Amino acid sequence: MKGLLRRGAAPARVQTRARVLLLSDRSRGERRTDEQVAGAVLTSVSTAKRTRWRFLQEGLEAALEEKPRPGRPPKITGEIEAQLIRQLTDSQPPEGHAHWTLRLLAGRLVELGYLESISHAAVGNRLKKMQSSPGR
Repeated sequence: MKGLLRRGAAPARVQTRARVLLLSDRSRGERRTDEQVAGAVLTSVSTAKRTRWRFLQEGLEAALEEKPRPGRPPKITGEIEAQLIRQLTDSQPPEGHAHWTLRLLAGRLVELGYLESISHAAVGNRLKKMQSSPGR
């Protein structure tokens, strides 16, 4: 765990949890409270408690790593993303339009049957993640 902190390549949250566990180690004879550990690591008391509890219940890996966060899975999967790129690169925009717009792309994905519905904002967010733009 000390190596993980020395390298500094781990995400900040993982480093914080590692520091909590190191400061909570009672094998050296020191007994720190959760409040003392949280203050030394500059985190909340609940984070210190939760990290120690997960270590005791589930082990080191579970204590250091993030649990999956809840939420709806994205509508645009890899296959749909490929179709989106294909629409931008291989096909001409509909007649009367100089270029693809987000609304046109969203409508086209629904028209082709890849999705039942999708907002133009969701299409824009995906293109932004891909560092692409319908106007280019």
